[in-house]
Amino acid sequence: MLKVGLTGGIGAGKSEVSRLLVSYGAVLIDADRIAREVVEPGTPGLAAVVEAFGDDILTEEGTLDRPRLGSIVFADADRLATLNALVHPLVGARSAELESRAGEGDVVVHDVPLLTENGLAPLYDLVVVVDASPETQLDRLVRLRGMAESEARARMTAQATREQRLAVADLVIDNDGPLDALAPQVRKVWDELERRAATA
Repeated sequence: MLKVGLTGGIGAGKSEVSRLLVSYGAVLIDADRIAREVVEPGTPGLAAVVEAFGDDILTEEGTLDRPRLGSIVFADADRLATLNALVHPLVGARSAELESRAGEGDVVVHDVPLLTENGLAPLYDLVVVVDASPETQLDRLVRLRGMAESEARARMTAQATREQRLAVADLVIDNDGPLDALAPQVRKVWDELERRAATA
């Protein structure tokens, strides 16, 4: 089994890279998806988050109000650290459980947005970084996701810098250009991952 950490800044295009890798045969473990699962209604995770942040972060239906919580934590580094300390251990445990089900020759891709920030690179056999310039990230967040520019900048600022991400990269996928330029690069990376898995 080859354990790959996949990361990139918000708006860099990591989700599209994940989708392509899965289409080539990767086993994907998506930290963001797991982070949502561990705070679903009725979970100990949600109870802990409500205890730390109050009932105001719940919708009328009793689910986590992500935009409201986001507006709190992305404006306050201490509050963000509190949230991460509650959620990350739960995500780590679930990720390990899913990984244990993968086959011996599989390429297991852990899609981890905050891999660099949390010093997780040593957990993987290699790290793939999806790279885009801050200008491209900002444009995508505002134009494609409909974020206010101030919110987009706050989220980008809360993450590692481009230089910090590139410093932990074993392989880099440049996603500063058009979508059709992405697939050939991802295919090339996949071929390399398969080669390494075969010799692991």
